[in-house]
Amino acid sequence: MSKVILEGFIIVPEPDLIAVQAELINHKRLTMAEPGCLVFEVVQCTINPYRFNVYEEFIDRDAFERHQARVKSSAWDKVSANIERHYSQQSAG
Repeated sequence: MSKVILEGFIIVPEPDLIAVQAELINHKRLTMAEPGCLVFEVVQCTINPYRFNVYEEFIDRDAFERHQARVKSSAWDKVSANIERHYSQQSAG
């Protein structure tokens, strides 16, 4: 069984920034409560306020897929619809 690691960044359009920042608090809380979530970090860049660095670890592919399914029906999905996503994904361990 291999961990799934997702790493990269998102770019938030200026008109969406306040809504994304507000919903991100809830999104982090819900994600960390998911079974199989080991690490979930989304950190706003200090140089570019529209960029957020992302690092996620899930215990296995099933946990990652459950996370993806939950997000599709969440407030985060609606708020983040216009975000540019730049991720790489790997399995480890």
